[in-house]
Amino acid sequence: MTTILGIETSCDETSAAVVVDGTHVRSNIVASQVDLHAKYGGVVPEIASRAHIERLDSVIEEAMAVARVTADGIDAIAVTNRPGLVGALVIGVTAAKTLSWAWGKPLIGVDHIRAHAYSPAIGLATPPWPAIALVVSGGHTSLFLVREPTSIEVLGATIDDAAGEAFDKVATILGLGYPGGPLVEKLARDGDPTAVDFPRTMLDPQSLDFSFSGVKTAVLYHVHGHGRTSGGLEKLSAKQLADIAASFQQSIIDVLLRKTMLAVSGTGVGTVVLGGGVAANKTLRGALERECQSRNLTFHAAPMSYCTDNAAMIAALGYHQFMRGDLAGLDLDAYASAHERHGIAPATPVVHDGTA
Repeated sequence: MTTILGIETSCDETSAAVVVDGTHVRSNIVASQVDLHAKYGGVVPEIASRAHIERLDSVIEEAMAVARVTADGIDAIAVTNRPGLVGALVIGVTAAKTLSWAWGKPLIGVDHIRAHAYSPAIGLATPPWPAIALVVSGGHTSLFLVREPTSIEVLGATIDDAAGEAFDKVATILGLGYPGGPLVEKLARDGDPTAVDFPRTMLDPQSLDFSFSGVKTAVLYHVHGHGRTSGGLEKLSAKQLADIAASFQQSIIDVLLRKTMLAVSGTGVGTVVLGGGVAANKTLRGALERECQSRNLTFHAAPMSYCTDNAAMIAALGYHQFMRGDLAGLDLDAYASAHERHGIAPATPVVHDGTA
């Protein structure tokens, strides 16, 4: 039995968890900062970093207490060190390095996007690998071929706005508030997803990359008029707003489904898994599950509690890295971007959307 303490501070969730053997979650404590960032319409890095400093010690203590484990019972410490807000990441990495030194425990640096790809396996009796993993979050929309937890190949990634960013920006356009993803989904329940024919950007026919900036702009111009950024919202009825939300959401889902099935066709893999903050969207989960069923594919979505950024998935993937001997030294650093096949992702903006 191998017990990992996980620490996650990549954006606006302060989280610590204790996980045994990569799948048995003994505790998963998450302190959200939504209330701190709501009035700004997005995550303010300086506020996020300060909140992590204030909360992390108590979150770690609670995770250890709930798991009924002491430092002697921890085999290693896994921490998110990329990608995310650098200031926020540094808080978690510094805490993990300090505990690693003080307790004499091995240290593991974890990519939290790859942890999202692993998260649907948490709690499963049988590992789902190999699988195509669709990760849909605030700053990242990616497709991975996961042969096993430590063999994860990037097949496609976002080249501009990720799906979560598009949801948050459309929520702003529609005057819904923050965080935008759940609010758009809620409004869309009363709308007609076929009411507005928003674009589905597929890029090259065989491309597995994603682009959602076009649909966000299409919503902006639909609301205010072509080339305009204001003046149209107050003219729309509640039904029209719901139709826009539903049609926008459907355009995102259609692209995600098509790209995922293209990845399945290209690899011959028979399992699809879904993770990331936008994986909590029930319309997306249902649509992808039905598509997989129609093609006789096995489907697993991350449990709701592991969709947003959380330390359970960090500890779970960290376990597999630990077993492989993929350890870090006390010089472990934090990085805003993930170094992937598509190159280095754009640096995190000053005001970041809050979807995981």
